[in-house]
Amino acid sequence: MPDDRRPLWTDHPDDDTWLRDDEEPTHAGPLRSPAGDGPPIPPPPAHTPPVPPTASRPAADPPTRRQELPPVRPAAPRPRPTSRAAAASPRDPGPPSPSTSPGARRGVAVLAAIAIAAVASTVTLLVSDDDATGDRVRTVQVSVVGGDDPSAPLKAAYEAAVDGVVQIRTSSGAGTGFVYDDQGTIITNAHVVGTAKQVRVRFGDSTSMIDGRVLGSDASTDLAVVRIDPSKVDKLAPLRLADSDKAETGDPVLAIGYPLGLDQTATAGIVSGVGRSIQAPNGFNIDKVIQTDAPINPGNSGGPLLDARGLVIGVNSQIATTGRSGGNVGIGYAVPSNTAKDIVPRLAQGRSVERGYMGVSIGPVGSSSGSGSGGATGDGAEVVTVTPNGPAADAGLRGASGSRAGDVIHRIEGEAVKGPDDVTRIVAGRRPGETLRFEVERDGQRREVRVKLAKRPDNLPGTTTTVP
Repeated sequence: MPDDRRPLWTDHPDDDTWLRDDEEPTHAGPLRSPAGDGPPIPPPPAHTPPVPPTASRPAADPPTRRQELPPVRPAAPRPRPTSRAAAASPRDPGPPSPSTSPGARRGVAVLAAIAIAAVASTVTLLVSDDDATGDRVRTVQVSVVGGDDPSAPLKAAYEAAVDGVVQIRTSSGAGTGFVYDDQGTIITNAHVVGTAKQVRVRFGDSTSMIDGRVLGSDASTDLAVVRIDPSKVDKLAPLRLADSDKAETGDPVLAIGYPLGLDQTATAGIVSGVGRSIQAPNGFNIDKVIQTDAPINPGNSGGPLLDARGLVIGVNSQIATTGRSGGNVGIGYAVPSNTAKDIVPRLAQGRSVERGYMGVSIGPVGSSSGSGSGGATGDGAEVVTVTPNGPAADAGLRGASGSRAGDVIHRIEGEAVKGPDDVTRIVAGRRPGETLRFEVERDGQRREVRVKLAKRPDNLPGTTTTVP
């Protein structure tokens, strides 16, 4: 669909594709640091700590008239669980406390409330073996008892995930990735590896690099898979992929990566939007994208966007930017982890990802200036253009032309279409050769059109619209 946002698939700030200062924010392209022989990397912004500092906890105020309350026996310290089973085991409550007078019981309640308020949030790092791949992964169990340290859960999430985040270097630049399993599989962005078959991988802030082999890349989702020899690493700490459909606006998140040529850096923020759509490197659209205000910059590409449990909800891919600096303005985008769950296993097996293709560009209802649309809005997706000799053209779908509006798609195989992203999602999820039933509206009349899908092309040069 028509879109004035322009992806910036370049690694060089001086390239003409960078936005002018007076342009509106747009999706920046690959968040990959330039290679050492490219333009100098700008210094990091001043006064931007990678992780919000821990707020000091003020001492709890003493209870009013405490001298009038009876003494309270301090409770035994609670043992810290070291496994999921231990965390779930009930504690022996011990013998019941001796009965007291009503006044004494009220005094105990007051002191108990004060004692609870003074206890900080407790966080436990757990190691479990029950993920789908059988690999050992670390997650965070957060038990908020009280206190005033809001950064505690994110600090624990950082500790759980930091050992699994790596830097990916190619001959043309650098980005980030993270460990997926114990076999040495690493997830990163397709635009980070580019056309490279071999990369160099750096763990933590080590000065040593190890070789990595690119197993596969999918430009339509901007995901790629790298494999290293696990025996070359002291330990592997795979990160677990969360259900990204459960991410909600306002959820706290953490990004870990290697921005602007710096050593490993963590930044925090929130999920600032869900269900977004961004343009992939090959011109197609990626849907269900997670938007965040956590500062991510060139070099963060391919790194994990983590929730407060230390689970990956997205793979950082793009930022919105203004001016020629290409720096973060508070809007970043991550490919959803559920997309990675679908694509990564296939790439790890060396398989290509084939998608259905119908050859149209679409937009919201009323996108065209055709009189048939009447400026209408609502559910559905309007066909703006049809690729000549493509599957949609062969099936008789009609795009907008002059004063004539394009066909409006309302249903595909009985599934309601609320907007263009639904068409993209449904068509991309089908295989080449399948025939789909489209319910479309033309000149006020509903009709059924059957489209036999072709294989999606590898690339659409110059594409700036949604082309499912």
